[in-house]
Amino acid sequence: MTDTRQVTEMSEPVIEARGLHFRVGASHILRGIDLTVDHGEVVALLGANGSGKSTLVRALVGINVPSEGTVRLLGERLSAGRRSAAVDWGRIGYVPQRAGAGGGIPSTAQEVVASGLLHGRRLRLPRGWRERVGAALDQVGLADRVHDPIHHLSGGQQQRILIARALVREPDVLILDEPVAGVDIASQEAFAGTMKRLVDGGLTVLVVLHELGELAPLVSRAVVLRHGKVVHDGAPPPARPDHDRVGHQHQHPHTDDNALDTAESRALDLEVRP
Repeated sequence: MTDTRQVTEMSEPVIEARGLHFRVGASHILRGIDLTVDHGEVVALLGANGSGKSTLVRALVGINVPSEGTVRLLGERLSAGRRSAAVDWGRIGYVPQRAGAGGGIPSTAQEVVASGLLHGRRLRLPRGWRERVGAALDQVGLADRVHDPIHHLSGGQQQRILIARALVREPDVLILDEPVAGVDIASQEAFAGTMKRLVDGGLTVLVVLHELGELAPLVSRAVVLRHGKVVHDGAPPPARPDHDRVGHQHQHPHTDDNALDTAESRALDLEVRP
């Protein structure tokens, strides 16, 4: 990459959405979303269930096709209805909501992480893949579990395996959807430690959360959604007493995201393969 291209890329947002709308039947899920994430930022996407967080993330990585508006990744515009060939998907790491890292298949940690190197038309693992997998597992603190079956790992460890699968590509940006949902306190703390190392290394991060919790010290900006609209974009909101404490039981009245399940479920396993 030339110095001129590097300067140009650094001056452009890593992620940019303009006027984004998304509808499922009569449901208007996203309502004119504008969002940018710049190089080196750690942006938390916050909001209650049903506010549109996961829908927005899936639109940003090309799974959901917006009804209106545009999305650019690394300066390249996503084409409507398909993954843009212009986007270098190898530079983007996406970690979806945890639904079982093994997908019902008795895979090892090594096999799951190695699958992150298979994207686009690449059907064979590249040379040196074992070393890259080992390095990715080391980044998430699970190098010693490389040959363990996924179903032998805890939920938090499985989530870290999915993060390693995204990291094995050595991405410039990491997009995570509810990475600490449903995991125990120890796993949340381990995840926060992993993220600190990655952020200290200069990785750009967009992470969907209900609450900042252990990640609060890392977050440089918060974007809050309510009913499909951005209601706050700026400094992270202060924690209420006991609300952001790890282990707090989140019991607010939320709406249900099930209306999206049918429309989106067939796309969930696509992740970030063009």
